[in-house]
Amino acid sequence: MAAPCKAVIIPGNGGEDVATHGWYGWVKRELEQIPGFQCLSKNMPDPITARESIWLPFMEMELHCDEETIIIGHSSGAIAAMRYAETHRVYAIVLVAAYTSDLGDANERASVTSLEPYGSPAVPLSMAASSLGEPARQRAVLHSRKPQCRCSAIMGD
Repeated sequence: MAAPCKAVIIPGNGGEDVATHGWYGWVKRELEQIPGFQCLSKNMPDPITARESIWLPFMEMELHCDEETIIIGHSSGAIAAMRYAETHRVYAIVLVAAYTSDLGDANERASVTSLEPYGSPAVPLSMAASSLGEPARQRAVLHSRKPQCRCSAIMGD
């Protein structure tokens, strides 16, 4: 596999400007200091509902996520990163504030989390994670049944 040449930040849903909201701009500026490395961050289409049928094609066609791309996904963007990696080759994914359910929220039920649960026959992904109640760090390790992507993420307080 080729070395990564770019990172793509996939924000959480909510419609905030990815260039100025939270930590996104800081990460982009830091990564772009690496010689020959590019970091993309664009406002996502359908930013409130974050529908899989809109976000994943955007990641492929507009952001050009491929085997040389590190996808940095936050919240709903982390779910989109996992969903994308199920069917596309990527270099790696970094998950920030990821979750595995609709959180009891009607808007989340309509978003990228609305697909079948992880590990089902239709979604060949298994996830092992420590309890979110544990202090300090949690580690989530993701493995695809097909050797397209092997990813891990460390989440801190």
